[in-house]
Amino acid sequence: MGEIPKISVAVDITVFTIINNDLKVLLIRRKNEPFRGMYALPGGFVELNESLEKAAARELEEETNVRGIFLKQLHAWGDVKRDPRGRVISVSFMALIDSDKFKLLSTSDAEAAAWISVYEIPKLAFDHKTVLDDALSELRYEIQTTNITLQLLPKEFTLTDLQRTYEVILDTKLDKRNFRKRIKALEIIRETGKEKMEGAHRPAKTYIFKDQKYAPIREKMHVFLK
Repeated sequence: MGEIPKISVAVDITVFTIINNDLKVLLIRRKNEPFRGMYALPGGFVELNESLEKAAARELEEETNVRGIFLKQLHAWGDVKRDPRGRVISVSFMALIDSDKFKLLSTSDAEAAAWISVYEIPKLAFDHKTVLDDALSELRYEIQTTNITLQLLPKEFTLTDLQRTYEVILDTKLDKRNFRKRIKALEIIRETGKEKMEGAHRPAKTYIFKDQKYAPIREKMHVFLK
């Protein structure tokens, strides 16, 4: 048996939100080299005594002040030259949150944190543009196969609120009648018995998710996009 190779493990976290009907991602500006001053995804090295999940939560809180959220583990990234400091394998995580619930604040090795439109992404450090693109594809899959949108919406919402969320994330216009028919067929929401005013129109029924924790939509997949 030869010498154990020196390989570091890191985590990178892609956090999405919707602000003014625009899908945005949480980025930090790096304080230190390599790539000092460039935008990057929040993240950092995993410590010897912590799990990947705890490392992701810690780094996210240290660099952005976002904490206590659901993080879904995605993929591992291991290109030999992805980090100029040496051999680094990174595990990516993804989240969808309501940005109004958090005040961004940077400490640690982040100079600043900001919400940036996914359609106006600046040049990113490392291979983070690839990691971001992968997470965006995963998010668009997730909202069609899980109830992950509950992380973003208020507890009680209208079908218009829900459809608008799907349209922003999928970057496409959905037929109102078909959307409502399909979302009800999934049986992931239920009526609250309450109503909410939507502009000058008559009051709209409000709904809540049946599951208040992240859960898959069993046996029903890709119902909005072909």
